[in-house]
Amino acid sequence: QVQLVESGGGLVQAGGSLRLSCAASGRTFGWYAMGWFRQAPGKERELVAAISGSGGNSDYADSVKGRFTISRDNAKNMVYLQMNSLKPEDTGVYYCARAKSGRFSAYDRDYDYWGQGTQVTVSS
Repeated sequence: QVQLVESGGGLVQAGGSLRLSCAASGRTFGWYAMGWFRQAPGKERELVAAISGSGGNSDYADSVKGRFTISRDNAKNMVYLQMNSLKPEDTGVYYCARAKSGRFSAYDRDYDYWGQGTQVTVSS
């Protein structure tokens, strides 16, 4: 059983930064792509950023390109999301998820393990 535990959320003013972390259990962490999703109140969950198992490829939602950076440390079983220039519309619960393969996907059906989520609130 894989466990994912997010941390690093909180309240920040617009223009500020936060760094989310996700700690994963399991010996084969580097085999799988990882994603960060978010769900804003009243909205569907959406992919924010994803990274391949090796860390060599990544992708971002258009709304966060140039502001967010996803990274991973396979030696530590960690994935990170650095969020800069935060906007009120970035507010939501952020989830770390493990993909079913080494390739990332924009669809949450392609992810089989999820963290409990961490709240990010950006005030204007």
